[in-house]
Amino acid sequence: MKVLLYFENQKWIAKSGIGRALKLQQAALRYTDVTVTTDPKAKDYDVLHINTYGVKSHYMVNAAHRMGKKVVYHGHSTYEDFRNSFTGSNLIAPFFKRYLVSLYKKADAIITPTPYSKQLLRGYRLPQPITPISNGIPLEKYAPDAHKVQKFREYFDLSPEQKVVMSVGLFFERKGILDFVTLAQRHPEYVFIWFGYTDLRLVPAKISRLIKGEHPRNLIFPGYITGDVIQGAYQGADLFLYPSFEETEGIVVLEALASKQQLLVRDIPVYHHWLQDGVNSYQAKNLDEFDDKMVKILSGALPDLSDAGYALAVARNLPEIGQQLQAVYTAVLQD
Repeated sequence: MKVLLYFENQKWIAKSGIGRALKLQQAALRYTDVTVTTDPKAKDYDVLHINTYGVKSHYMVNAAHRMGKKVVYHGHSTYEDFRNSFTGSNLIAPFFKRYLVSLYKKADAIITPTPYSKQLLRGYRLPQPITPISNGIPLEKYAPDAHKVQKFREYFDLSPEQKVVMSVGLFFERKGILDFVTLAQRHPEYVFIWFGYTDLRLVPAKISRLIKGEHPRNLIFPGYITGDVIQGAYQGADLFLYPSFEETEGIVVLEALASKQQLLVRDIPVYHHWLQDGVNSYQAKNLDEFDDKMVKILSGALPDLSDAGYALAVARNLPEIGQQLQAVYTAVLQD
């Protein structure tokens, strides 16, 4: 079979989770016998696998149906994770939800990253089959590499004794960035690094002011970084602290697990089906719990759970994800 992977405005979304999902899907499908094209003008495909939500995405779905093609929509976005993001997002969130539903209803099947996001989409009264499939992780990319760790520490001029707490995400309040800043204020003895970038014209003023300079000296906002430095950070930091309030999965969490990094996340429903507090990760319900567990992890007062977390990444390695994607395509073609 031949599948058209469609991502609208790839340049704009390249630094987001959806942007990384394109590369992950392409890589996963290389482990199958599915032929993949990303050419939006292609007509010789069997299934349109669409990941984005703009006007052109609407057009692609309609065009596919006119040609008698099957459509699989990838439900990366929900009403719940749209809120508390861009300036004004809460005002338009109800309209965004109706728009999402109108798009998802046009699909023959829906893929979404987790059982939690499947539950949310079922709440939208969507009748199609909905299959939870992880975004996946290219496990070999995160194999231990002392050279990458060295590049990370040299890039930030870190001394051997400095403890580093890292996170990765857009500059959204939903991502928990305000709690991350507060933790840095409380603990000048640690270095805090928040990787990621968002145009500051799109975020609330209080977030913009923080990024521009109203943050403690031990907190670094290096922007969007790829390659050895960020991979070295995943391996060489002392803790990956991800205080996000809402996710459909969290690709960066998978990246941390694949790097055998210590993981501390917020206790939210998306993790309940796979992450277990005190077993393969640590979880916190509020700022003070983040503070308490962070200090205990960094001091060695809590056990290192990184090996158990790594097992979760192994189960989401890209060859397995490719097989799961192909199974959904096969099912819609046989329907």
